[in-house]
Amino acid sequence: MSYFQEAKAHFIASHQNPINQILHHITNLLAIAALILLFYDWRLTLICLVLTQVFALGGHAFFEKNEPAFRKYPGMVILASMSWSFDHWFGFRQAWTYVKHQQQA
Repeated sequence: MSYFQEAKAHFIASHQNPINQILHHITNLLAIAALILLFYDWRLTLICLVLTQVFALGGHAFFEKNEPAFRKYPGMVILASMSWSFDHWFGFRQAWTYVKHQQQA
């Protein structure tokens, strides 16, 4: 298993609470927005980056009740988090599965 695969597996294991998962999807969208906004207004970038930390750390403190994954895999977990969000279409895939399940019931 590669270092990236280990980091992603650890990230997934550290993010089992659905609310924390949603917060992390929002965090990843804000990180992408921060990168785009860097070319528009650095202050908006700064706001987005602060919000990423508020949502991510808040999700662990209040919902997951564990340490953030970046404590074990600093740096690499950012890529693992983005990969995870892309795998799940930033939460839309999870919502779609939920809606389909509700319709079948």
